[in-house]
Amino acid sequence: MAHSADIFTLKLPSSLFPLGPGLLRARRRPWASLLASDIGAPAPPRSYNESCSPDPAEEGGPKTCCTLDDVPLISKCGTYPPESCLFSLIGNMGAFMVALICLLLYGQFLEQSRHSWINTTTLITGCTNAAGLVVVGNFQVDHAKSLHYIGAGVAFPAGLLFVCLHCVLSYHGASAPQDLAMAYLRIVLAAIAFVTLVLSGVFFIHESSQLQHGAALCEWVFVIDILVFYGTFCYEFGAVSSETLVAALQPTPGRACKSSGNSSTSTHLNCAPESVAMI
Repeated sequence: MAHSADIFTLKLPSSLFPLGPGLLRARRRPWASLLASDIGAPAPPRSYNESCSPDPAEEGGPKTCCTLDDVPLISKCGTYPPESCLFSLIGNMGAFMVALICLLLYGQFLEQSRHSWINTTTLITGCTNAAGLVVVGNFQVDHAKSLHYIGAGVAFPAGLLFVCLHCVLSYHGASAPQDLAMAYLRIVLAAIAFVTLVLSGVFFIHESSQLQHGAALCEWVFVIDILVFYGTFCYEFGAVSSETLVAALQPTPGRACKSSGNSSTSTHLNCAPESVAMI
């Protein structure tokens, strides 16, 4: 093998090349030039501009210039079609499901003879949350910013208040170890929702790109946490029947009491704990 300062030649056996002998020539680069190349250099830090000139790319396409308006908040991720269509669809369907879940929970507590003002307040806050979701989903932030922020200002605090009130109902209405464990789980989820919502609001009012990204992260964690909280209602919904909806629409005292977490029905009346009835 012959070599020089910049060129080396490697001879390979002719059996590796059926068409004839071959030579593999390569240029050797000094280490200094390799370290100074773009491959070895770290990527430049991303920064947000004060403003951007009109982007020649199509609306909704990839951008070459970003401002603080491009921080990946949930609302910003559903601004342009087809994401905006799915954003509205999910907002409307989510609002309907939230209202239905709140109504079933309200009827289930009435069915268990748990008459309390907290149960009624929980239903009101849940329906308020659903109304805010409708406004958020149908008025995108880039086209109707004021209405969108009003809807978000209604939906997020109402959703947080709903989960907190339901934690109280779950804790005071626990009659079995499984019920108490579920109540503790919901308390943890409610605490996470409270912290992330507060941090999201605090970070959002600042114009720093790092804090704006922190607000976006907290907002996503808050929404996912609320969805997990709603998922825990499958524990109670094992005892839901057609009578539950009737109890919610036409509440009458003295109904049969159903135990939480299963589909069995107890035949005795007024089986709810007195602590829940007096709240």
